[in-house]
This record gives sequence, C-alpha cells and structure tokens, in this order.
Amino acid sequence: MEKQPLPTDDDHTDAPDSGTAGFAGDEMQEVPPEPAARAGWNSKVEYFLAQVGFSVGLGNVWRFPYLCHQNGGGSFLLLYVLLMLIMGIPLFFLELAAGQAIRQGSIGVWKFISPRLAGIGYSSCVVCFFVALYYNVILAWSLFYLGNSFQYPLPWEHCPVEGNVTVPECKKSSPTSYFWYRKALDITDSIDETGSFNPYIVGCLLAAWTLVCLGMFKGIKTSVKVMYFSSIFPYVVLFCFLVRGLMLDGALEGIGFMFYPKLEIWADVQVWRQAATQVFFALGLGFGSIIAYSSYNPKNNNCHRDAYTVSTINFLTSVLATLVVFAVLGFRAKNKAVECVVSNIKELSEQFLIGPVNINLMPSFNYSDPSAVALEDYRAWFKLHGNQFPGNLTDCDMEKEMQQGVEGTGLAFIAFTEAISLLPGSPFWSALFFLMLLNLGLSTMFGTMEGILAPLTDRFKTLANNKTKLTIFSCIIGFVTGLLFTQRCGNYFVMMFDDYSATLPLIIVVGFETFSVSWLYGADRFLDDIEGMLGWRPHVIYKYLWKYVCLLAMLGLLGATTIHMFIKRPTYMAWNQEKGSEEYLEYPDWALAVMALLIIFAVMPVPIALIHAVLMDWTRQRARDSEAGQYSIVSTSDKWETPMTDMSDLDRSNGTAAS
Repeated sequence: MEKQPLPTDDDHTDAPDSGTAGFAGDEMQEVPPEPAARAGWNSKVEYFLAQVGFSVGLGNVWRFPYLCHQNGGGSFLLLYVLLMLIMGIPLFFLELAAGQAIRQGSIGVWKFISPRLAGIGYSSCVVCFFVALYYNVILAWSLFYLGNSFQYPLPWEHCPVEGNVTVPECKKSSPTSYFWYRKALDITDSIDETGSFNPYIVGCLLAAWTLVCLGMFKGIKTSVKVMYFSSIFPYVVLFCFLVRGLMLDGALEGIGFMFYPKLEIWADVQVWRQAATQVFFALGLGFGSIIAYSSYNPKNNNCHRDAYTVSTINFLTSVLATLVVFAVLGFRAKNKAVECVVSNIKELSEQFLIGPVNINLMPSFNYSDPSAVALEDYRAWFKLHGNQFPGNLTDCDMEKEMQQGVEGTGLAFIAFTEAISLLPGSPFWSALFFLMLLNLGLSTMFGTMEGILAPLTDRFKTLANNKTKLTIFSCIIGFVTGLLFTQRCGNYFVMMFDDYSATLPLIIVVGFETFSVSWLYGADRFLDDIEGMLGWRPHVIYKYLWKYVCLLAMLGLLGATTIHMFIKRPTYMAWNQEKGSEEYLEYPDWALAVMALLIIFAVMPVPIALIHAVLMDWTRQRARDSEAGQYSIVSTSDKWETPMTDMSDLDRSNGTAAS
C-alpha cells in the first residue's frame, strides 16, 4: 500500500475520510475534515505582519538585552546566531510546513500524523492559556503607566512628600522603584502575603482583555487590521528612540559595554542553556500559533523562505531593541556615575579641610569644582589611591550602574522609566515607550489566542459554528482567572508563571513534535510532502537536523533546565518595604507545588491522548474479533484490502507504514 500524502487543496474537505494518518501499528483513523470555508490571508503582507507580530514581543525589548549584557555581549550574539541556525530555524520551518500542508490548528496537525499524538496540540493550547493569563497583566501594567505618562512632571520623577518629610521608603530606594512597587503594584513583602486586589490594575486588566477581545472576535480578519498598526508602530518608536538615544551623553559607552566580547562565557553550560531557551521562546515554538497562522496560507506558499525571513527579522529586532536599551541606559548610568563623582569629590574636599593629607595621594585634577571633574580622571585616581585615602570614597563604575534593574519587568518599569525621566520632554517619550510596549504585547497576544482558538474550532464543529462566542467566553475566563495577578502579591505570581509555566512544557512539546515528524511520520516522507507543496525539495540537511541535532538539543535543554531547578531551589525577587530594596527569596513549599502542578497540567494531555488512543484501538480490535467470530470469513490474498482488514497486518505484509 502506498503511503498517504498530506492533503492538497484539491482534496474534498467534506469527505469523511479526507485525512487519515498513523505510524506503523496504528489503525485507520478518521481525522476531522478541514472546514469547508476556511479563512485565508488577504495578502502575504498580512501573513508576515501576523507571524512577525507574534514572534517579536516584549522579550525582545527586555529579556534579550539583559541576557546579552550578562553573558558576554558579542560572544552571546554569536552563540545565539549559531543556535538559531542549527535549532531555531529548522524547527520553525517544521511547524510552518506542517500547518501549511495539513491546513489545521495544532490539534488537527498532530492528530493527522497519528491519533496517538493529538495530546501535543492540547498541551500547546494549555501552555498558550497559561501564557495569555500573565502576559495580559503586563499589558495592564503598560496601560497604567501609559495613563500616568500624560503628566508633567512624571509622577515617578520625584519622591512624594508627606508633610515636610520625604517618604522614607522612596528615600531609601529611588522615585522610579517607589512608584513601581508602591504606587503601581502596592506590593507585599513576600508571596505568602496575599493582600487585597489593586483596583487600578484590575481596571487596566479589564481594558487589556477588552482590547484583545475586540481584536480577535472576528478571527484573523479583524486581528490583522489591528496588526497593521500594532506590528509596525513599535519599529517606528524603536528607530525614534535609537536616534534620540545616540545623541545622549553616555550612549556610546553603554553600547560599548553591551557588545564587548567575553569569549570565556562559552565554557559555561548555563549560558548555552539561556541562549537556547531564548532562541526557543523568541520564535514562539510549541505554542501552536505558528501552525495556526501558516494553516491559512495557500499550499504553494514558500514556507522555507518565510522561516528564514521571519527569523532574521526577529533577530534584527532584538539587536535594534538592544541598541536602544543600552544607549538609553548608558545615558542613565553616565548620569548616576557623574552624581557619584560629585558626591565623592565633595567628601574628598572635606577630608583636605579636616587635616593634612599625604601629598602623594592628592589628585592631579581640580577638586575644588566637583561638577567639572571628568569621570575618567576620577576613576584613574581612585584605582591608584582611593583605597588608601581616609573616608568612604567609592569607585563610580558606569558598568555597575548599568546592571541595576535591567532584568525582566525591572528594565521597562524601573530602569528605562528612570532614564526617560531625565530626557527633555519626558512625558512624550514615556507615552511613546509604553504605547510601544502595549502594541508589542497586543500582537503577541493575538498570536497566543489564535494558538488556542484555531485548534479548538478546527477540532470541534460546535465551537467552529460559534467562534465569536468562544472568543468572548475565552477572554472572560482569561480576565476572571487573571485577577490572581492583580492582588498585591500578583507580581510574584507573574514571575512564577513566566519562569515555570511554559519553559519545561514547551521544551517537551517541541521535543514530541520533532520526534513525531522525524521518526514516526518519517523525515524523508515529510520532505516528500514539502516537495509536493513547493515544487522543489529542501536540502537533506534538514533530515539530520530534525532527527538528531534538534532532538539532542531538546533533550540537553530539558535536562539542563531540570537539573538547574533541582540543584538550586527556585527563588524570586521580592520587595522589602522596610529596607526599600529588592532581595531574593526562596519560593515556599506550597509555591513549588503550584509550579509542579502547572508543569503537570501542561504536559498531561500528551500521555492522556496516547492512552485514550491505545484503549480505543484495543476496544475496536476486540469488537472486530467478536464480530469476526460470528461470521464466516472468506479467505483473501494479503494483496487485497477488505473492510475487515487490519491495517497493521497489511502494513507488516507489505513492509510499509500505515497512512
């Protein structure tokens, strides 16, 4: 029996047996037919906007710059590009080709390859739901800051005064940290202290889910119209910030710190793990959104070229965002370093007034005017004589200043807002920045929601007939569940979900995807199907990348992540109100149990679907055996197929895999 190819545009979508597939040992199974009137993109531009909008998100703005700076700058970039080429792009191409060929969401794609693999699609939906819950909270925060940007001066420029006294918590920290932790979040000191709901963030979360619902309630036809703005506007803002940032004092030093290569980091396994994880999440692998978007493409679309184009745009966007971030942070760090020099020079002058000082320790610069002392001159003197000089002088290191608050949400809502407050016309730049964050988040949310809605509507006809109601209901459920993150301790739950609800599950999901295509369905067979779509055959190197390199990378990444979690107890960054500073705390036992449940819930559909399919096969086999015992069976040759033929037996006799 010849192998069953992937469906073509000429296939009759209303036929009950339009798509059946399985690997050796499976029986012939029906797959839900493709909807007769499946939507499609109006143009290639719309498709590109959707894919780029989904893959380019908030992580490009705050996570990539942080990782690049912490892990060797230029060396990390080279490592990132290497892993993108050997792992990211091949897996991205695999998902694009699978979605475009089978014309289904993630559930339908993996059920088509084998009914035993349908759980992979359901796991993708669960992970998308987890991510959508906390991701939209970040949009709510952006809306809150956007609303507060239309003030002059900005509310986070100065510490508030109660009576005639500056608020102690703000005085111990900084105006931006105080506004973030106390005014925006009104945060508790630990995850164990729940606190009440924050009414401002609840309102902003409702507004964020309303925006997502309005952009999604008519499917891709409405979301694409929004994406024309939400996908393009961030690039306009980034270029504006880049031009303005390069004109600031300290910008070039900041970019220099960013790209300074540290080749020794290549020997650190954790750096490889972080680079691979960033590649993994930057492209949005495993969410099902890539499959959903590509399923609306015509069958002859060049998905191979799309994989390289979208990946390149994603990488260049990360580099552009990194240039912007460190140009602006360089300006902020230079200001802080100069303030440090002025403070130290004043103390230096006081020491000279108190008593005689060794003449050999006296600086060569004019310390009578602290504001005129160059940062480089002070640091050169401090390295030679600073430790010998009486008093509490400090080294004003610009690079250390750049490392303060540059991780995750702290980069956007603390460090970057502080830098913006130093710019002339700060309200304008603040509004522009948070409007950009809102647009980046919206385009990613559209893709995440499509990763939930498209597979479900493709799988269940009732949901397909009521997609608008399903969209509205999903957004309502998302808002109600998302209220968890609007408590005073909500930020700690956001960090928990961000770190643990998607990392391991997505690695496992993509590992199953790669194994299913390259080994169960067959890499050569999959390349044959792609050749039938594109009219030319992709290079054979993809076969070996999928079968060996990518799978080993997935196993290595999964192992490294799991070992890291067990070796070092998970921690989170908490805000200490009394000290007015951040500190790392270990998650309590109940929080670790929640993390474990999140991972289990996300992965559970894979074994459940496998067990369900095996039981169904066993039930049907027993029913056939029972029925066969009641009738006389006419002896037939193995070459003839009858309605009673067991496909697995037929495959064994012919030496081919079941379709």
